[in-house]
Amino acid sequence: MNFKVATRKSILAQVQADHIINLMKNQFGIEGEKLLITTEGDKRLDVALNKIGGKGLFVKDIELALIEKKAHCAVHSMKDVPYEIEDIFEIGAIPNREDVRDAFISREGMKISDIKKGAKIGTSSIRRALQLKELVKDIEIVPIRGNVQTRLKKMEEQKLDGIILAAAGLNRLNMNHIITDYFDPMKFIPAIGQGALAIEILKNNEEAKIVKNLDNKDVRIQVECERSFMKALKGGCHSLIGAYSILEGNDIYMIGTFQVGDRIITKDIRGNKDEHIMLGESLAEKILKA
Repeated sequence: MNFKVATRKSILAQVQADHIINLMKNQFGIEGEKLLITTEGDKRLDVALNKIGGKGLFVKDIELALIEKKAHCAVHSMKDVPYEIEDIFEIGAIPNREDVRDAFISREGMKISDIKKGAKIGTSSIRRALQLKELVKDIEIVPIRGNVQTRLKKMEEQKLDGIILAAAGLNRLNMNHIITDYFDPMKFIPAIGQGALAIEILKNNEEAKIVKNLDNKDVRIQVECERSFMKALKGGCHSLIGAYSILEGNDIYMIGTFQVGDRIITKDIRGNKDEHIMLGESLAEKILKA
């Protein structure tokens, strides 16, 4: 069979889909091919995501390909997948996770500690913008959207001092040489599910078994813990929210951050990994009570 994998048209999305296609070929001898889709989020690069409907704009058009049976599965960056997906779909697999950290790319090679007052830093993420302003006072945040290549071009054209991108994407594109510094994920909390891929399928479809064999149980526990935190807080790209979880034997440790009014609250929690969904909810409650 020829397994069709739906994804966005960006170079990074295609690299991620190719990674899944290669996993299927190496593990099950199944040939695959990409179905490329331009999503609403890709068409409207001039407007901030929180103004036009949020992260689901990168997912809806791809899900349509599953409904219409044009593709057997869809590959998304997990951080683009809203906490609620329709009942007809499920995340069939979450394979190995890449680097969870945010990366700093400076036009002139400076480190995060070198960022001066008045510096212009490009990011369209509320999470990144507000956390950076906590680290470095009196900087100017310049909203930029688009794929990695577009953002790098905008950094040059707009003479920005630097931009912030996910280390995972740059690693997958073999572009980690452009990273001038990394943010500590315990202090600069990553996006929910950052570095992880989601393979989405229609529930009860005949190919589900193949996809589910690609699942990494430990990564799923971490990501589901972070996503339960996001769900409890109804978080999206309209507010600052981030979480980072680590498995330590039978325990899971998670640190989370969320904006409540004009306060940015960061708390952590530790518990048994078998109760990871409840732990995410408990951390959300801890933050709301702070």
